[in-house]
Amino acid sequence: MNKLILGTVQMGLDYGINNSSGKISLEDSCLILAKAFELGIETLDTAEAYGNAHEVIGHFHSGNPESQFKVITKVPHDLVAGEIEQKIQSYIQDLNVDCLEVLMFHSFDSYEDNKSALEVLNNLKDQGLIKHIGVSVYTNSQIESLLLDDNITVVQMPFNLLDNETVRGDLMKKLKEKGKMIHTRSAFLQGLFFKTQFENNSISQKLSEELTAIKDISYEANTDISNLALSYCLSQENIDQVLIGVDSVSQLKENVKALDYKIDQRTISRINSLKVKDLDLLNPSLWK
Repeated sequence: MNKLILGTVQMGLDYGINNSSGKISLEDSCLILAKAFELGIETLDTAEAYGNAHEVIGHFHSGNPESQFKVITKVPHDLVAGEIEQKIQSYIQDLNVDCLEVLMFHSFDSYEDNKSALEVLNNLKDQGLIKHIGVSVYTNSQIESLLLDDNITVVQMPFNLLDNETVRGDLMKKLKEKGKMIHTRSAFLQGLFFKTQFENNSISQKLSEELTAIKDISYEANTDISNLALSYCLSQENIDQVLIGVDSVSQLKENVKALDYKIDQRTISRINSLKVKDLDLLNPSLWK
C-alpha cells in the first residue's frame, strides 16, 4: 500500500481552476481507477456532493470485483438525524462496498452542527458499517478543537508547499499523540502552483513572491513542481495519507512518480522557510 488517496470529485463534477477538460467520462474514470489500483493506491475519497461520483465508483466495483477500493465519503451539511443510518446504507450500496473506510463531516461547521449524529455514527461503527469518523478542516483552531474529541479518529487538512510544516507541524504532532490519523489535501493548492502567468488571477498575484520562490526551489532541486509538491507531503512522517486528484491516466502515472523521489533535507528546510502572512489566501473556499 502507498500513502496516496485518489480523489474522485472530477469523476462526478466539473471541478478545479486548472481543469480545462471538465468532468471525466465514465469510461476514462474506470481506466483511471483500474490504473490506480494497479499502482498500489487502495483508497478513494468521494462525497454525496460530488455529482454522480458514488455511482461511478459503484459501477467500477461491480465490473472489477478483484479491484475493490477502501472508500472515504462525506455526509452533506444538512444532515437529518433520523435519516443517517438509511443514508449510510445507501452509500454502501451505491459504492458497492462492504463498509465505509471513513465517514467524514464535509467541514468543521457541519461537524459542529451535527454533533447529535455522533451517537448514531458510533453505533454504525460498532456494527462494522463505518471504520472511522472524520472531519475535513481548514484552520488550526478547528484542528485544536478536534484534539479534544475522541469520536473523531481521522482529520483531513490542507497541507502543501505554502500551507506547510511551519504552519501545521506542531498540531500534527499533537494529533498523532492522540492516536488520530492525518489525511492531507490541496497538495497542489488546486493547481495554483502550476500557474505560469500571475496577471489573470488575483490570488496568484498576491502570492507571486512565494510562487516564484517555489519555482526557484524546484529548479535547484532539479525536479518539476508536481514532484516537489507531492514528495514534500509524502515525506512527512506524521501524515498518514495524501489526497490527489487527476483527470487522466497519464497524470496519475506522473503523480505516482513522487513515491520514488527522495526529497532532501535542504529542500525541505527551504520549503519550510516559506511563510505566507495572510493564511486566508491559502484557503480555496475563500477564493472569489
